Amino acid sequence: MRVVHNSLHDEVASSLREEIFAGRLPPGSFVDEAALCARLEISRTPLREALKVLTAEGLLRHEPRRGCFVNEVTQRDLDEIFPVIALLEGRCAYEAAAKANDADIAALAVLHDKLERHAKANRINEYYATNFAIHEAIILLADNRWLAQVIGDLRKILKLARLQQLRAPGRLEQSLSEHLAVFAALKARDSEGAEAAMRTHLHRQREALRAVALLQTTRIATR
Repeated sequence: MRVVHNSLHDEVASSLREEIFAGRLPPGSFVDEAALCARLEISRTPLREALKVLTAEGLLRHEPRRGCFVNEVTQRDLDEIFPVIALLEGRCAYEAAAKANDADIAALAVLHDKLERHAKANRINEYYATNFAIHEAIILLADNRWLAQVIGDLRKILKLARLQQLRAPGRLEQSLSEHLAVFAALKARDSEGAEAAMRTHLHRQREALRAVALLQTTRIATR
């Protein structure tokens, strides 16, 4: 893979970000600068600038005299991040309810119809994709670039954890119910109701992830 030399360190950062999210650079792995320079056909300078960008985003950590490593997301990290992202996305829902027009609501209705079909057919991957599109649409409707920026940064950290909360028993149906509650408030232009429903949705995501982690730990212990 050869990186195009336009804003080179940004291109390098983008390439490495994709590798991290795809799992080709797994959590805890060492970032081998020499090997990356050879593979990307670049010098150390743009690579190190790219590593600084990813470190600032929280995707990498730098250890003195050792180098960079892909960050690992702990249960404590999740406990600290989810209340924050619940506040932020709750505020997005509040602002979206106040700003959405009839065409916006109609577009959200289409997405929620898709979400419901995927849930009924137990198509989890498609459900995840539509779920993400709905969250993105609400953030866009809120039209608050500061909220969007901070939520985007936190989502990058959560993406490192490769979360599978829909694998928790009953979670798919529960998630759909939560989304429909948010949408009902948006349709009613009920800002406070939309905010509360979105916060509930995010907090229950965290509860589901805790249940999945506990289930995995129990399975390991009983082997």
